Formats: sequence, C-alpha cells, structure tokens
Amino acid sequence: MAHLGDFDVLCFDVYGTLIDWETGITTALQPLFVQAPKPLPPRAELLHAVHELEAQQQSLTPSMRYRDVLAAIHPRLATRFHLSRRPTAEESAAFGASIGAWPAFPDSVAALRRLARRYKLVVLSNTDREAFAATNAGPLQGVPFDLVVTAEDVGSFKPAGRNFDFMVDKVHEKLGLGKDRILQTAQSQFHDHHPAKEAGIRSCWIVRPGAIMGNRQHEIYDWKFDTLADMADAVEAEQN
Repeated sequence: MAHLGDFDVLCFDVYGTLIDWETGITTALQPLFVQAPKPLPPRAELLHAVHELEAQQQSLTPSMRYRDVLAAIHPRLATRFHLSRRPTAEESAAFGASIGAWPAFPDSVAALRRLARRYKLVVLSNTDREAFAATNAGPLQGVPFDLVVTAEDVGSFKPAGRNFDFMVDKVHEKLGLGKDRILQTAQSQFHDHHPAKEAGIRSCWIVRPGAIMGNRQHEIYDWKFDTLADMADAVEAEQN
C-alpha cells in the first residue's frame, strides 16, 4: 500500500490549488461589466467562457505569457457577452496584470509551511515568472519553493505532456530526485491529474469544493483531500 510519505517532492499547480483563481478572475472582470454597464453573468457561465477562450488562445500561441493570454481574451469576453463597450488596450493589460493580486485560499500558506517540513516544494504553473513572483511575494507571503517551472520556461501550457516532462527533468537536475519521488498536487483534473497520469506521475487531488473549472467526468487521483490543510493533516498523521 502506498503512503504519502513515499514521496520527496510535492509538485503544485498554483492557480486553482493554492490561489483562488475563480474568485480572482471574476473580481478582475467586474470593471468590464460595470463600464458596459451590464450585470455580471452567472459565475459558472463567466468562468466557462474564460476557460474556452483561454484554451483557444493558448493553443494558438503556446509561448505567449499567461498575462498576455488574459489580455488577448479580454475584448473577446466583451464580444461574447454582447457588451456595448469594448475595453481599451490599457484596460485589457490591467486585467492580465491582475494575476498577482488574486487571493490565496485561506489554508494555503500555513499548509505549505507544514508540508515544507517533509517535502521539497515545486511549482508547475501555466503562468509566467513575473506573475508568479508577484503571487509568491503577495498572497503566498513569500513561502519558499525549491523549484519553479512556468509555462514561460517550457514554451507551452498544461495539459501538454511536455510541461510534465520538463518538470521531471528539472527535478532530477536540480534536486537529484526521480519521477517516482514526485506527487503532483493540484485541483484541476483537466490541467494536472489526467496529464500527470499519462506522464507516469502519481497525484493528490485537492478538490477545493465548489470549484467549477478543470473538472472532468472521469476523475483520476491516488489521494483526495478537500483542502491542502487536510492533506497536511494526513501527512502529519502518517508520521506520527
């Protein structure tokens, strides 16, 4: 029987797992609708539109920084929701730059610090280095990570398999550990758990109850917890 203590590296998705992506992006889109003026659409409808347009843009421009992806889809969201006013280039850039202000889940920072006592902490994120640095310095309160891999480094976005291969190579190069010592720790089935399985990496699903994005009908995971704090509790219980 496998145990959480069998691993030396936790590889985290950030936005959706540690950072409340859905609240952050919904809040950042409010000015677009206020200035229209038009009521904000239902949360699920808005988030599904963002996901669809984002995935299209990432497929077209896999080397584009995530903040620029968001800026590119900003006016398309105005079109999608039939807004009478299109955003200016400056407003779209501000939307893309909002990433660093998106809030952390309430348990993220404390749980990361607890898990860091046992594991190396690695980031595998679809964002860019500048945006992640802002997130880490702000909402994540400077929690130290042993390795950070972003889509900007790889030149493609998850769920592309090459992102996971790149991360595995960097973990071996920088930390001296193999794929069998890595546990992918994430919320999104679409972006993380399915491609991790294909890459031969075991995974821990942080469900974040109520999350809308990243779900798949077929759920893949080796461990499952509602929150990161729940995972930290389980790790400490194993050790004791």
